[in-house]
Amino acid sequence: MAFDSAARAFLREHGTESIEHPGGTLYAHLGRVAERLAACGAAPYVQLAGLTHAAYSTDGFDLALIAWTDRPLLRAVIGVEAEELVYRYGACDRDRTWPHLAETSVVHDRFTGHDRTLGPGEVGPFVDLSIVNELDVIEQNPALYAKHGDYFRDLFARWAPVTSPAVTAEVQRVLRAAAGNG
Repeated sequence: MAFDSAARAFLREHGTESIEHPGGTLYAHLGRVAERLAACGAAPYVQLAGLTHAAYSTDGFDLALIAWTDRPLLRAVIGVEAEELVYRYGACDRDRTWPHLAETSVVHDRFTGHDRTLGPGEVGPFVDLSIVNELDVIEQNPALYAKHGDYFRDLFARWAPVTSPAVTAEVQRVLRAAAGNG
């Protein structure tokens, strides 16, 4: 996929190979997220979003590669559909959004303060990306699961109705392994 090469070049140009993240570097983490999404059968645009999901920072990782106002720059690299998902992921106010996302489809935007109701085809990819990201962090940092395992089990159960079957299987596999390590 041509966009994949351009996205990886973009990430390297923005220093992700030298930014620490659980499991090594941010570059390694982003690659693992994209690879897991691919293994779960996610659409190519979702895989690209997984590869670049931290471009604008996230509510859990406050280091932006580029300003969220520079969206056309990332769109030129990964395309409109993937960039929309990256923006939504980065802009998501997790405390206000995550607990009720499966019921409301509403994402609270921490950048603008506005709310956006996702369409039926948007909720699943957003949830799958969110889960796969957290699964990678859990695998790379078992102490996180030891401390927040109840939260993740509850959250992923709430999201189960809108999670893809392959990601649901990954949740079960990773959380089972994490519980065995804790």
